[in-house]
Amino acid sequence: MADAKVIPFGSPDDGHERRGGYQRHEARGERHLRTGNTGTGGSDSGGDGHDAASGGGAEAQDAAQAEGGWERKAAQALAFLRRRVTGEYEVDDFGYDPELTDQVLMSLLRPMYEKYFRVEVRGVENIPDEGSALIVSNHSGTLPLDGLMMQVAVHDNHPAGRHLRLLAADLVFMLPVVNALARKAGHTLACSEDASALLARGEVVGVMPEGFKGLGKPFSERYKLQRFGRGGFVSTALRAGAPIVPCSVVGAEEIFPMVGNAKTLARLLGFPYFPVTPTFPWLGPLGALPLPTKWTIQFGEPIPTDGYPAGSAEDPMLMFNLTDQIRETIQHTLYKLLVQRRSVFF
Repeated sequence: MADAKVIPFGSPDDGHERRGGYQRHEARGERHLRTGNTGTGGSDSGGDGHDAASGGGAEAQDAAQAEGGWERKAAQALAFLRRRVTGEYEVDDFGYDPELTDQVLMSLLRPMYEKYFRVEVRGVENIPDEGSALIVSNHSGTLPLDGLMMQVAVHDNHPAGRHLRLLAADLVFMLPVVNALARKAGHTLACSEDASALLARGEVVGVMPEGFKGLGKPFSERYKLQRFGRGGFVSTALRAGAPIVPCSVVGAEEIFPMVGNAKTLARLLGFPYFPVTPTFPWLGPLGALPLPTKWTIQFGEPIPTDGYPAGSAEDPMLMFNLTDQIRETIQHTLYKLLVQRRSVFF
């Protein structure tokens, strides 16, 4: 088996990302046009025979189009498998595989995003159409599903078809299988070096400064932001001149209501916490299923960073003020979304 081609870091964008986004929008438009055309076959002046003929013609056309559609999908699937076997696909220096992400990983996450959590996305247009940006979000839910849903939200809804590259904790890259999948999906270690490299390349990078403090907080503290650290993400954005986009996620807090933490078991397993919920571990594997809550993801107005003088990234007071501003913006938006929502599940 041949090896995948590695894209030299800093090379021009190969266009995979945007092509994936545009193809999805075009396909949706094509389906809409097909539906509209097949619904206009009737005529008042033609009588029953003409209506039947028109209806039969429309049905035959639909059948032909459906058959052609399946043939195209089969051909695309075979071509995809051939490229995977022969190694005729590309990955970047971080291991990001845009084709696998578009064709497989997003397809696996999309049913959970659309049908299970029924995610509503607001303000995705606040993410720039081109160039770098740093998305800063709250973190919750016991398991990091919020990051994956954010990735689908940007991938499927941004008008320019941008991809979100998440910064993840060390633990993600220590777990077998999860490590490889995270790399293939474009995620990398949450460190300033990797973040700076991605921003320098013009990528959209996502960070959740609360880390495990937010992800593993008890249910009684839901939607109360934890500390955002020392503002390292702000200094990284300042050095890159990348705008910071605050993001607020509502709905993830309730998927695994964490009512307890088995700390001794967590230490034995090397985890930052071991959650106890009303269903886990009491119901076994069934208790590991998240509750089907209704989600809202809102991207706020971008905060520019390119207007600050050189050396601003070393100013601790500026770091503190910007970090506090971003945290308060996210917290205020969370409260606003909570007031607006009708129910946890609807």
